[in-house]
Amino acid sequence: MTKNLTTIGFDADDTLWHNERFFRITQDRFAELLADYVAQDHLEQRLLEAEKRNVGHYGFGIKGFVLSMIETAIEVTDEKVPASVIAELMAAGREMLRHPIELLPHVRDVVEQLGESHRLVLITKGDLLDQERKLAQSGLGDFFDWVEIVSNKTAEIYQTTFAQQGDGPQRAMMVGNSMKSDVVPAIKAGSWGVYIPHGLTWELEFAEAPEGEPRYSTLEELSNLPDLVRDIG
Repeated sequence: MTKNLTTIGFDADDTLWHNERFFRITQDRFAELLADYVAQDHLEQRLLEAEKRNVGHYGFGIKGFVLSMIETAIEVTDEKVPASVIAELMAAGREMLRHPIELLPHVRDVVEQLGESHRLVLITKGDLLDQERKLAQSGLGDFFDWVEIVSNKTAEIYQTTFAQQGDGPQRAMMVGNSMKSDVVPAIKAGSWGVYIPHGLTWELEFAEAPEGEPRYSTLEELSNLPDLVRDIG
C-alpha cells in the first residue's frame, strides 16, 4: 500500500521553540524608552506600520525588527531621539540574537517519533545566521532530512520543496503556528496544513482559517500530531 503522507514540514519559531515572547519583551522596553514622547498603544501601531513597510526590504527576523524600531523612534520624536536610546535598541537586538533556545512542550519526542516513519523537513523564514544558530542550539538538527531557510513562505516554496525533498506536495504536510505562512499557502500548494496555535502571534501572521478545506486541521498541542499523521497515512 502506498502511504498518503510521506513528508512532514515543520515551522521553527513558536512551533518548535519560543520566539515571539522575546520580541514582546523588547517591544515593552522600546515603549519605556520612548514613554516621554508617545503613548505605548500609539507607538505599537507606528512600529507595526514600519514593520509592514520594511519587511520587503529587510525580511523577517530580529535585524529587521531593530531597524524598524529605530526608524519609528526617529519618526515619533521628530528626529530628536537621543543617541543613547538608539544604542539601547541596538543592544536589545544583540541580546535577542544571543538568547538561548527553549523548546516548546513535546517537541523532541514528537519530532523523533515521526522521523522514524516520515521524511522531516524544516521550513523556516527569517535571518539566515540567526535561524542557523537557533537550530544548532535546539539540538533538533539531526532529526531533519532537509532544512530550508527562506525569505518568505508561499505556495510555490512549498510546491518546490516538497517536490525536491519528498514525493510532491500532495503527499506532504506542513505544521506551524502561523495561519498565513504555514497553513494557507501549504494547502494552496496541495499539501495538508496543520495549525497549532501559539499564545503569542505577530500581527502580520494573522489570516483567515481555511475552514471547509479537507486538508486543514487544528491541533491544541504538538503531542496530538502523531495521531493525526496515522489517521492520514
